[in-house]
Amino acid sequence: MPPVLNITRLEDLYRLAPILVACGFGILIMVVDPFVSAARKNGIARLGVLGGFTALLSVWISSEHMGRSFPDLPYAGLIQVDYFSIFLFLAIFAFALLAMLGSLDYLEREHLQQGEYYALVLFAAAGMAVMACAQELLTAFIGLEVSSISSYILAGYRRNAPKSNEAALKYFLLGSFATAFFLYGAAIIFGGVGSTRLEVIRERIQYGQQTDTNLLVLGIALVLVGLAFKVAAAPFQFWTPDVYEGAPTPVTGLFASGPKAAAFAVLVRVFYAAFGSYSGTWFWAIWISAVLTMFLGNLAAIVQTSAKRMLAYSSIAHAGYLLVAFAADNRVGVAALLFYLLTYGLVKLGAFTLLGHLGDTGERHMEIQDLAGLGRTHPLAAACMSVFLLSLMGLPITAGFMGKLYILKASLDAGLTGLAVILAVNSVISAYYYLRVVRLMYFSEPSADWRPAPVPYAVGAVMLFTTFATIYLGLFPDAVKELATLSANALR
Repeated sequence: MPPVLNITRLEDLYRLAPILVACGFGILIMVVDPFVSAARKNGIARLGVLGGFTALLSVWISSEHMGRSFPDLPYAGLIQVDYFSIFLFLAIFAFALLAMLGSLDYLEREHLQQGEYYALVLFAAAGMAVMACAQELLTAFIGLEVSSISSYILAGYRRNAPKSNEAALKYFLLGSFATAFFLYGAAIIFGGVGSTRLEVIRERIQYGQQTDTNLLVLGIALVLVGLAFKVAAAPFQFWTPDVYEGAPTPVTGLFASGPKAAAFAVLVRVFYAAFGSYSGTWFWAIWISAVLTMFLGNLAAIVQTSAKRMLAYSSIAHAGYLLVAFAADNRVGVAALLFYLLTYGLVKLGAFTLLGHLGDTGERHMEIQDLAGLGRTHPLAAACMSVFLLSLMGLPITAGFMGKLYILKASLDAGLTGLAVILAVNSVISAYYYLRVVRLMYFSEPSADWRPAPVPYAVGAVMLFTTFATIYLGLFPDAVKELATLSANALR
């Protein structure tokens, strides 16, 4: 019956509303940009921010039409829009919107105000969202590629900066290598099970139907390597400091939040939901990677003199904390991982956005020493940066404290006492380099020959929103924790 068929197709379009809106605005920007004069490029920037805001609002439409795709549609079974997807949609498009807001003055200052920047951010966010709702390995690969290709270009967006060119080249070469691992792993899994749909894989493993154990183990290993690169987990983290340092600072904030959330979403869907019965096969790989990632990230961050590289190594350490939650292999662990992804992403976006402004033209002042005396010259900026750093450290009343507490609970419930202790030890180690920055901002004299410019309105909006969210989620985390719990329950 044609009317019924049209309605079901419309239902599926509603489920994908944020992705379609982001792609629609991205295409619109690319079409309109050549016809807009250089004097009016700010209008393109506003259109990009409007696209991010509209995509974020349209998550509500997806939430109203959650459920499985209908079997008579071409992409039936390839996507799953449930509470898990909705949580990731909210996080990813919020990160993209904040990154674009934080880029407005940065791009104008660096003379990089081009329409394609906002289109690329929207396309990257759409790819991340596809990864978050993918219920099939090749669909996740498509989302990964859409996100990655946009990210490679964004990493090299400062075309005249050698570090930016280096970052783009390294990200492209190593990212392509990791993507090949993921795709080859998916192909081997297909050979072992006869399907790339996660639901079918789970059922066939559960009932022992048409499965080749050796191929499955090899495929799982290759997929894990590909995704470990994307989340910057050891021993595949070596690209992170150079890429984060060379990319435009607002883009670095996006890299530290959105792609990490999307890659962990795929990790959870593939390994927790589909390969849960093989947890004994991949558990120790995750355990060892979590330990290495935490120690390598924190110990390397201690000796950094660049604020940007310090935060890059900090991001590696936090990937280790997230792996602890993932290793718990229970619903509390998945909920803790989702909660921490949101709170960590907001903090990193706030920190990198503020750092991008303080770094001045050409990112000349990115050394930790350049933040000396910020408490006197820019008290509000120093206060916000202190909140971000203390949250990353895990100080009470901040979102970072609640996130780490949630992860510790999940690991202890799963009997992973050793991982919980190592996480606590690493939190103490991280206090050294976070508090060093706070000390410099409040107890050192500012530079006599340079003062940071006043904070622009857009940067101030991102700074204040992320600061407020960090404190609010530290004091009143229940609503987000409840949504994270619903998201975890939706997987099984």
